[in-house]
Amino acid sequence: MEEPIKLSFAQKYPALSDIMSFLVFVGAVALGTFLLNSFVFQSYNVVGGSMENTFENGDRVIVNRLAVTKAHFNEEEYVPERGDIIVFANGGNEATTNCEAQDGLSDKYIIKRVIAFPGERVTVADGVLTVYNDEHPEGFNPDESTRKSENDGPKAYTSGSVNVIVPAGELFVSGDNREGSNSLDSRSGLGTIPYCRVVGPVNFRIFPFNKMRAF
Repeated sequence: MEEPIKLSFAQKYPALSDIMSFLVFVGAVALGTFLLNSFVFQSYNVVGGSMENTFENGDRVIVNRLAVTKAHFNEEEYVPERGDIIVFANGGNEATTNCEAQDGLSDKYIIKRVIAFPGERVTVADGVLTVYNDEHPEGFNPDESTRKSENDGPKAYTSGSVNVIVPAGELFVSGDNREGSNSLDSRSGLGTIPYCRVVGPVNFRIFPFNKMRAF
């Protein structure tokens, strides 16, 4: 006498099995997307003209979260390089102890260029930005190493009158379009930025397609 054939769940309920497989697939994609966005890469749209000529309004950039994730995994603060273009959370005012982006702000995340580090003195006078430190006691212009041409990198003129020393654990940042009030940054009401608010450095511009490039 032959034994009855035992059907699997998928054989008994093929439609339900297909639905469950689809839901598992969707869940896996959602989880993968979340992990990529949280720990590997994130994309942002540039809003406004504060980073001209490097970026223009509407440009879309990719931020490298992996560098920050690696530093935090090693229980260290992520410290960008001078001249890096970074995205960071907008704390809303000069209260730099806040490490999270504040809800309700029109610009929850901000893109700027790293100018100076803790202990360094930053001045702006006669349209020139200068950084002083132990290595350069006479001061140097950080733009000289980041401006690739008149149409790529920080613009030549920097407005304002500044003379500050960057606090411990913070960064002095600025837009590339510094004439007049084109860029709210560490020269003005934005203040210096704590390391903990840095989302990561910008690695690529992916839009517009005819201006795709790495940074």
